[in-house]
This record gives sequence, structure tokens and C-alpha cells, in this order.
Amino acid sequence: MRTLHFGLMVADLDRSLAFYTAVGYRVLGTVPETPFGSLTMIKLPGDDYVTIELVHDPAKPPSGRNINHFVIQVESMADTAARLAGEGVEVEGLSSPDGSADFLTAWITDPDGNRIELVQWPPGHADGLTEADMRA
Repeated sequence: MRTLHFGLMVADLDRSLAFYTAVGYRVLGTVPETPFGSLTMIKLPGDDYVTIELVHDPAKPPSGRNINHFVIQVESMADTAARLAGEGVEVEGLSSPDGSADFLTAWITDPDGNRIELVQWPPGHADGLTEADMRA
């Protein structure tokens, strides 16, 4: 088994698409008129599959926080922060969990207030969290 994607409720689909495409996501397709509303499937260039399903129904706007946060891996925090700033996306809270210059985290917030953590792993780290990270 593996995680496929998550559904993220959005209040204004156009505004959310502008934000997520500025971050680097691209739309793979849409599924109109489902019981949940319209579904827009997006992924980052390095993802093999859809990772987020934007769920939009004007009759049922999001009612509060639907997730705590999700995480995007970046190759270079400096390059990503500069690119996002050029797109008008504020990057905040830059820090290093282990005090190094190689392991960095920062935060961005989408138009609906959803928090997104950006992570730059140190060289040689796996592409995601592993059991080894839980023992550290």
C-alpha cells in the first residue's frame, strides 16, 4: 500500500490554482460534478502521480482548517524562496531542525490558510521520512 493523494477543500478554485501553479504544481486533469464538487488533480514536476486533489464546491465552502499541514521537498531552499518571492508568495520561518546549513525548513500559506512546510533534506537523505529519522 502507499499514499496516493489527499483532497484539499478550497473556497476559490481560480485563486487556489494561481497559488499552486506559482508554487510549481501543474494541473493533470479535472473531474467535474462529483458529490464533493469539482475535483482538480495537480502534481509537482518531480512527482510521478497526482499528489493533491483540489476539491471545490461553491455551495459548500471550507469550514475551518481541513488539514494541519503538508510537506513539499525542495532541492534548494534559497532558490525556491527566491522563485516564490518572485511569484508573490511569502516564505516564512526559515530554520534548520538540526542546526546545519543543509537541513532546512520554511513555511508558506495558501489562499485558504493551509500551511505548507518546505523541506530541504541534507545530502544523502532519503526522499522522505524513514524509520531512521524517528530514531534520531
